[in-house]
Amino acid sequence: MTSESAPQPSFRGARAAVFAQLSGAGRSEQVAQRLIDAILLGVLTPGDRLPSEAELAQRFGVALVTAREALSSMRDAGLVETRRGREGGSFVLPVSRAPEALLWARLRGLARVDIEDSAVYFGVLSAGCTERAAELASDEEAARLRIWLDNADFSKVSDAARNAGGFYLEIAVISQSSRLVREQIRLQAEFGSLLWLGMADEALRRNIVGQNAKIADAISAHDPEQARALVRGQLSELSSWLLAAKERIEQ
Repeated sequence: MTSESAPQPSFRGARAAVFAQLSGAGRSEQVAQRLIDAILLGVLTPGDRLPSEAELAQRFGVALVTAREALSSMRDAGLVETRRGREGGSFVLPVSRAPEALLWARLRGLARVDIEDSAVYFGVLSAGCTERAAELASDEEAARLRIWLDNADFSKVSDAARNAGGFYLEIAVISQSSRLVREQIRLQAEFGSLLWLGMADEALRRNIVGQNAKIADAISAHDPEQARALVRGQLSELSSWLLAAKERIEQ
């Protein structure tokens, strides 16, 4: 855990994947969703300057009008603002995260089978990322992951939820697959906010902190089997907690 003066971990490694080309004929909705997911997960933070419309179009491999429409929809949603002048551009605005009550309401509305299905998919993807990271991580990347984890604050529920997801994003980056990073971002935006509700359980949160240290050690030791097993075990524990929580609120 970090002291109050310690810097918060950043998601620099994931940012490159955010702006990677879209597959197929990209639409404005796809461009906007990619950016929105990154904002909600903290990969893009308030005050960050987005690439220009022309740069976005080039990076995503879409028409200029598509990038323009995507930014326009994000302005309408209050996620970015565009300033004119020499120092102008489109800048990320602060986003109020979904209140916990809304997440619990969303959990109540989901069918158990949908939760289980999302948990399986998230588990397979994350375990695969971790296995690949353990195979490919350089000593420098492994050391950087450990530094990131040491700077991550798990003492508060909101920070713990953000950093639990951030840890998996950093692992995905080490997997050296921009496609895996993008899919990890998408799944965390779709399902992770529910899964990390488990961070409100103090005992479970302590377990996660200890497990994350072991996962980082397995990656550093280039032990893909151990790393994969630890991730599968951790996400299974979180998924079981989430399903039990759903059962409790339905009773």
